[in-house]
Amino acid sequence: MDVIRCSWAGKEKIYQDYHDQVWGRAVTDPKELFAKLCLDGQQAGLSWITILKKQTHYEQAFAHFEPNEIAKFDEQKVEQLMQNAGIVRNRLKINSIIKNARAYLKMEEEGINFSEFIWQFVNNQTIINHWQSMQQVPATTAESDAMSKALKKQGFSFVGSTICYAFMQAVGLVNDHIVSCHCYQDCVDVARR
Repeated sequence: MDVIRCSWAGKEKIYQDYHDQVWGRAVTDPKELFAKLCLDGQQAGLSWITILKKQTHYEQAFAHFEPNEIAKFDEQKVEQLMQNAGIVRNRLKINSIIKNARAYLKMEEEGINFSEFIWQFVNNQTIINHWQSMQQVPATTAESDAMSKALKKQGFSFVGSTICYAFMQAVGLVNDHIVSCHCYQDCVDVARR
């Protein structure tokens, strides 16, 4: 019997594994949320699979998304990253990860827990949707609009509402698996725990 997945998961194993094991699963670790937000920002204007295939290269290039390390990156390091064929060589996108690391650390210094900050937009609870098809899934919501605005205010970049909504889907702030998808109920059960 064929496994039913959300249509975007396609036929590639890397995409199906990501769909089955990562997408829609609640993430509460602040640094993991930071890494995911940075990666989601890299997909602006590109497909997510492009970034997914480069994820390991990003982890190596950006000190495994350790904000303290990234915040030290200087112009010389940016030039070095611009030569790295393993990542998207876009100066604005590279600089955004550095800018985001500094914003993350500034929040930490101010006593703001990044996980609590992110989860406040859904009242600390996964929004469980009941979509019948991917066509029903929105690109942005009031929550992603609010998150985008708040992150920009904190100094983050590449955090428009569409990117924020994709991030919310990925880290389980919303369950946007279609109801017939084999992951739907599992994500609902985890969310209700």
